[in-house]
Amino acid sequence: MLRERSAIALLLFPLIAWVIADGSWLYAVSIMGILAMAAYEFGSLFYSGGYRPAIPLLIIGTVAVVLVRIFFGFEVDYILFAGIVIVALTWHVIDFERGAPKSGTDFALTLTGILYVGWIGAFLITIRRMPDGLWWFLLSLMSIWIADSAALLFGRRFGRHKLSPRVSPKKTWEGYLAGIGMGILCGAGMGLLWRIGAGPLAGINAMSGAIIGGVISTVAPIGDLGISMFKRQIGAKDTGALLPGHGGALDRIDTWLWSAVLGYFLAIVLTATG
Repeated sequence: MLRERSAIALLLFPLIAWVIADGSWLYAVSIMGILAMAAYEFGSLFYSGGYRPAIPLLIIGTVAVVLVRIFFGFEVDYILFAGIVIVALTWHVIDFERGAPKSGTDFALTLTGILYVGWIGAFLITIRRMPDGLWWFLLSLMSIWIADSAALLFGRRFGRHKLSPRVSPKKTWEGYLAGIGMGILCGAGMGLLWRIGAGPLAGINAMSGAIIGGVISTVAPIGDLGISMFKRQIGAKDTGALLPGHGGALDRIDTWLWSAVLGYFLAIVLTATG
């Protein structure tokens, strides 16, 4: 399985790297498409467990949130979400009249999916569109990619103590701590490269990079555990079957979402404080 996952990742790497580096509309549309697939998987996952979230609204709402973020930033979020709440509640009231047994929970799942996948996921675009966005994106996402890989490899070899036995039995404290260590080193390395390449114009230095890498590699794995919790509750192995060995889109981006939003706000704080 690991070999299959690695082979697919290597094959797709040149295309993914080009799209990220380009950072134009192709990148934004690609992220929007991935988030739309993830929203569909979120709804389908709970649907398979006997719930009835509004899957069409999940997809449309996610796309709408991303489009609003692209064109208006955060300025009209409150208007959009007010509309989403009204439409979603209307949908589920009608669905309850048609015999749905858990419409209150379904309503909450619909809103949660749009907020979690759409609003938080849109930070993958927001962080890339910042000044020096490519650097901030790479710093944030590389930190969790390296941390995840280190946690997997170190945990398999040296893991003894279960991190979350009920949610994800294969994860260990040893792997998690190794991931944090590698996340800190990755962040420091990215910060140093940025400083070497841009000099005093660089957004951060090695120390600031280490802080970002440390925070992201410590907190972002909760995104993975959260999606695993959903799957355990429903009794599903993956959220979808996007790529062999990789599960669904939501499986792939569970830590990306947290990394992007954490990276964005850490970038705001660190640049504001000098």
